[in-house]
Amino acid sequence: MKYITLIGDGMADYRIAELGNKTALQAASTPNMDFIAATGRCGVTRTIPDEMPAGSDIAILSILGYDPQKYYTGRGPLEALGRGVELDGKDIAFRCNLVTVSGERLVDYSAGHISSEEARVLIEELNERLPDVEIYAGVGYRHILVLRDAFDGEIPECTPPHDMLGENFHTHLPENEALKQLILKSREILETHEINKKREKEGKQKANMIWLWGGGVKPELPSFKEKYGVHGSVISAVDLIKGIGRALRLVIVDVPGATGYLDTNYEGKARYALKSLQRNDFVLVHVEAPDEAAHEGDVAAKIRAIEDFDEKVVGNVLAGVPDLGAARILVMPDHYTPVSVRTHTKEPVPFAIAELPSGDEGDSVKSFDEFSARKGAFGNTPVEELMKMLIC
Repeated sequence: MKYITLIGDGMADYRIAELGNKTALQAASTPNMDFIAATGRCGVTRTIPDEMPAGSDIAILSILGYDPQKYYTGRGPLEALGRGVELDGKDIAFRCNLVTVSGERLVDYSAGHISSEEARVLIEELNERLPDVEIYAGVGYRHILVLRDAFDGEIPECTPPHDMLGENFHTHLPENEALKQLILKSREILETHEINKKREKEGKQKANMIWLWGGGVKPELPSFKEKYGVHGSVISAVDLIKGIGRALRLVIVDVPGATGYLDTNYEGKARYALKSLQRNDFVLVHVEAPDEAAHEGDVAAKIRAIEDFDEKVVGNVLAGVPDLGAARILVMPDHYTPVSVRTHTKEPVPFAIAELPSGDEGDSVKSFDEFSARKGAFGNTPVEELMKMLIC
């Protein structure tokens, strides 16, 4: 038996008036997820504990059966692991966004989805001119900043930039004075950089400041093999998800052209997932695009991202299942990212599990969406049971 988990980041949403009071999932054409729902069984599960912030770090750990209240130490160190950055026990790693600010407002958490090539040049400039910090270039606007030997028992609190769009960023600057000055100094360095002058002429958002958030120290978790008895792999363009995989000693599979955005290599993710199952028994495939579209408040883009995920990832994986012999497939979002609020929320998310080929009659659910899944045989499932249901 092979075990496949397919996650469309942030697919779940509220009803949207312009879609006839449907959600993006309901409005999208998703024959392949519908097939999994109709062939298997559905339910809903809460991936975010009440007392923790809504995000993919918390949600993915929960989905994989690792209690985030026990194991989570911050987003930054997971992303650092995803970049292959070595951390010692007293190092603090932060997620470091390149952002766009205008006056005193933060207007774009992604600097217009700046290219990795442009971002790398800006990160090199910051490393040259900011003392006592290490910044590691990532994909697009997503980077890692490490403060060595800085942990004194407390992690400075920082607001995620996607939670403060349009707001005065000064009111969200960290109380830690060193971090505050680091952020403000970065604006002085980046504002007039040649890359930003060029982007401004082209009508693009400037990457004119960094924003630090998600700080934490290196986590210690039992391996996926220890927990479930199977070897596995992770496929994602996002360092955070790769870092979770690396922390669990899963194989990280890099897919050419995987961007973490709407232009990602969907087909490549499916192809590499099937290839990885020739060597391993488990694979998690994560696609960021629906979440990015929702953060931008773009309904049409979110529907397109969901449809691309369904056709090019879920569909191609289903087409390859006969070559695997037998497979059990889980499909789900990790959390809600409603277009109306443009950030993550904590409602229980839908999921469907099917075994192929199967003589199972499934349940009464025929389509995959937030409301149909509530009527499924799995009901409201505790998230800690999800992987046990998949790998049993």
